[in-house]
Amino acid sequence: MIDKVVASADDAVADIPDGASLAVGGFGLCGIPVALIDALHRAGTTGLETVSNNCGVDDWGLGILLRDGRIRRTISSYVGENKEFARQYLAGELEVVLTPQGTLAEKLRAGGAGIPAFYTKAGVGTQVSDGGLPQKYDADGGIAIASAAKEVRSFGGVDYVLEESLTPDYGLVHAWKGDRHGNLVFHATAMNFNPLCAMAGRITIAEVEELVEPGELDPEHIHTPGIFVQRVVLAAGGEKRIEKRTVALEAPAAAGGNPAGSDQQAGA
Repeated sequence: MIDKVVASADDAVADIPDGASLAVGGFGLCGIPVALIDALHRAGTTGLETVSNNCGVDDWGLGILLRDGRIRRTISSYVGENKEFARQYLAGELEVVLTPQGTLAEKLRAGGAGIPAFYTKAGVGTQVSDGGLPQKYDADGGIAIASAAKEVRSFGGVDYVLEESLTPDYGLVHAWKGDRHGNLVFHATAMNFNPLCAMAGRITIAEVEELVEPGELDPEHIHTPGIFVQRVVLAAGGEKRIEKRTVALEAPAAAGGNPAGSDQQAGA
């Protein structure tokens, strides 16, 4: 078996060219490949097309590439936490292909499985299937690029829309553990889109928090087999940010409330 470990995140992304398409794992700020994104930012790579549930926040994750104008087009299902994203989209600087979340997940899974397209009920009877969704505006606020209509077909008297799968040039993912052969284990909700992006990318690069030797991972607990992964880089001890933090108000102890100042945090 091939040892797929590379020395650093910078080495791992060094050959990603300008204009490449990237499937990037994560959901919000949970399970995003921060080390790889930072390395890509340092490399100065630009003109990128990203496929990701969302585009980070203004100063973290894919948001740092977006902030510096490195992303030209994104295929996403949620874009609500990034003010710069909204500004670029409305100013005609960024092309956005909004995609229902389940459809986006299946586009990636199908691509990794070698399935070119599939039918789904999601979006039938809306602009998702009928076309006309603004994908890019011009400088005057007019629609420069609108989505095209998609094929709709009836099965058993129910309409379904045809969606094409995705096979981006590269997949960037974050895993809890990985071995030298590229087998990956994800932790809890940090699994999210990561296995799907790993499958879909033609070349998949995985940053792992813990690198182990082949045979140390229980085969029954491996989420992504190494056949889908071409490069592995150790990225231990990196910062994990919380997208939103809610601080509870002081509540009487007898009522079972949280003590003042306690945090309720989303998983990271």
